[in-house]
Amino acid sequence: MISLHRASISLCLTALVLAAPTAAAPKKPMQPDLLRSAMSAAPPAVAAHATIVRAGADGTMTTLRKGTNGFTCMPDNPQTPGPDPMCMDANAMEWAMAWMGHKPPPTDKPGVMYMLEGGTDFSNTNPYATKPDGAWVKTGPHVMVVGSAALLNGYPSGARPDTRAPYVMWAGTPYAHLMVPVR
Repeated sequence: MISLHRASISLCLTALVLAAPTAAAPKKPMQPDLLRSAMSAAPPAVAAHATIVRAGADGTMTTLRKGTNGFTCMPDNPQTPGPDPMCMDANAMEWAMAWMGHKPPPTDKPGVMYMLEGGTDFSNTNPYATKPDGAWVKTGPHVMVVGSAALLNGYPSGARPDTRAPYVMWAGTPYAHLMVPVR
């Protein structure tokens, strides 16, 4: 359904471009741009050897570059507010896939996820909120530690944490994780 909708939008945009020769066609990100965006999520030593994937609208992953270090990076999603490229180890990828699939995440496999571009806006209490809900926080560049409830003990949580210091996002849900700002 989403693919058909996107195809309809593409046909409409093509018709507009042909009807108005001065109009510019929408620019689709080129592979070097996608690689650069994905690699910006992590430290260079991690990104240089990471697998780079792009998520499709249906959730399928397309590999743009095969890596060798067990990390997977994804470019910014232009559909979301703010820059959100991310890079994660295998445990964090398993956690993220569970979150995206609304399934129980692993609880005994700590994982690391880099989002060094930061700038994303999220609900701090609802993992599936799509618009501000009273607990909306703006995060800058950060690292997330996922998959270990024991790690969260002693860190602040709640609707409006100080995002300049480590805090728990999505406390009280299976997807609770530690947010660690890096700037």
